[in-house]
Amino acid sequence: MNRSTIMNFFTVASLLLLLVTAALLAAITTMHFAIHGAEVQVPALKEMTVAEARSETAGLGLNLDVDNRYYSSEVAAGHILLQSPAAGTVVRREWLVRVGESLGPQKVDVPDTVGRDERVAALALRRVGLEVGTTAKLPYGKAPEGTVLAQDPPPHAQGIARPSVNLLVAAAGDDAPDGFVMPDLVGLPVASAQAELTRVGMKAKLDFVDVPVGPVGNGDAPPRPPVRPGAVTAQWPVAGSRVEQGAMVRLTAAK
Repeated sequence: MNRSTIMNFFTVASLLLLLVTAALLAAITTMHFAIHGAEVQVPALKEMTVAEARSETAGLGLNLDVDNRYYSSEVAAGHILLQSPAAGTVVRREWLVRVGESLGPQKVDVPDTVGRDERVAALALRRVGLEVGTTAKLPYGKAPEGTVLAQDPPPHAQGIARPSVNLLVAAAGDDAPDGFVMPDLVGLPVASAQAELTRVGMKAKLDFVDVPVGPVGNGDAPPRPPVRPGAVTAQWPVAGSRVEQGAMVRLTAAK
């Protein structure tokens, strides 16, 4: 093989290698644009009207769903209060963006439904623009079946988040319970509070805190006794709330 033939061979091989490299680069570039061209940044929707938010997301190829409505004293009614994913998140086109719509400040008074029949309670809630949230049933022999035993939020509550009220309703004595009424444990010794929770299948997480000693009295006000060490000072969920069997209750007690 002469020198000219060898040179021609290396020239052809170099050209082929160059063509293969160019094809690979083109494929990588095409794949990059195919992948990243289908990605968009989620816009900031807070305080837009729902119509504005729909238009904004549709223009980017995203879908919008109003999945909840909340009371808010900061964001006007009909405007977006919160969103998920957060603004700036990079997602694929056709991604579903969920938003919460503001109902404006709470203006309705939460009616007292405890002691009413479940259907009457539902009508009372709808009459003021509220709806029934979760309904749990609890065997309770001291009230007729269908009687509301507790509600959350409580009557006349202020600053509620959503326009719905959860109800705990009396069931027949042989029904299996699907919820319990949260007892009032504040002031009880920790051991008594834990025993009360264990009786209905709930567990307690304890936090002990220092409780400052307040003034003995103020003017004509009667003196306040100091908090006993080991007494429950706060609880979550609050008394009267509906809780699931096996739920974890948080108790704060005095050291």
